[in-house]
Amino acid sequence: MTATPAQPPPPTPAGASPKPQITFDEFARVDLRIARVITCEPHPSADRLWKLRVDDGSGTPRQICAGVREHYTPDQLVGRLIVIVANLAPRVIRGEESRGMLLAASDAPKDATTPRRVIVLSPSADIAPGSIVS
Repeated sequence: MTATPAQPPPPTPAGASPKPQITFDEFARVDLRIARVITCEPHPSADRLWKLRVDDGSGTPRQICAGVREHYTPDQLVGRLIVIVANLAPRVIRGEESRGMLLAASDAPKDATTPRRVIVLSPSADIAPGSIVS
């Protein structure tokens, strides 16, 4: 049996500086949940935002404003399972209430001068909306 050489890890994206360290208890306060995108429409006063209505398993749809409009179409999002921060305090973004945050990864900071790739985080298999991410 021949050993395969280990692949080097991918490089850290430019500008991806680490944030301050937090305690486990601080992290444990974040409520990460699975949600299914029900509708996706343009935010009426923000070119980079989608206004999403999601099923978070609570029985009441939730609105989230997400800055992924340059990277995803409504057809790519509607019906998709996503990961959200469910206990983020509501915030009004350009006149629309956002009650949570969609999680996504990117290979460059928002203010990068080079094009950036943004990937919405999703579970790798079907699971019910409201499922806890831990």
